[in-house]
Amino acid sequence: MKELSIFIDESGDFGEYSPISPYYIISMVIHNQEKDISDNFIFLENRLSNLGFPQHCLHAGPIIRREEEYAFYDLNTRQKLLKTLMAFVRQTDIRYTYICIEKKHVSDSVEIAGKLGKKLSSFIHENYDFFLSFDCVKVYYDNGQIELSRILSSVFNSLLDNVVFRRVIPSDYRLFQVADLICTMKLTEMKMDNHALSKSEQSFFQDERTLKKNYFKPLKDKLF
Repeated sequence: MKELSIFIDESGDFGEYSPISPYYIISMVIHNQEKDISDNFIFLENRLSNLGFPQHCLHAGPIIRREEEYAFYDLNTRQKLLKTLMAFVRQTDIRYTYICIEKKHVSDSVEIAGKLGKKLSSFIHENYDFFLSFDCVKVYYDNGQIELSRILSSVFNSLLDNVVFRRVIPSDYRLFQVADLICTMKLTEMKMDNHALSKSEQSFFQDERTLKKNYFKPLKDKLF
């Protein structure tokens, strides 16, 4: 059986536009299960163990901003963690896509949902033969936002007959953690383009040239 896995995460909310929440982003990490990436998982686990973080669930935003469980770790340690996840992405046979809604151009949550649904539908239609080539398309999401869960179910089920949904526990799936990374980096890229990087982001990435070279470019090479 040919199986495709899609790991989905989001950044932002369906609330009104504000400078604190200017975008709504979803990322989709795509893995053809015929591509064996078990050695890549071993590489990642070994690297994390060597850093003193065995079986650790990576959360990109807090790593960058020194929040939550990373509040007491220095800059060097946090940079190593994110670079380790980036190395895993570069070396692993996966692809991704993303959808971004700039909330200042929409009136309310209904319009956000409508635009997300249309963009997701367009992506599936544009790659329809690809999706139909699989016996099963498994969509993994943590059901973090009920609005997004409804959109995913509606769009995928209306366009494809071979879809199965799985609820994710983030700590159980490295590719879901990659989806989280994609959301974080896409948000960071848009903030950089608008000269709106926070002090913690500027400190973590050092300068825009390093950010583009070490993060944005390698991720761009993985676009679906």
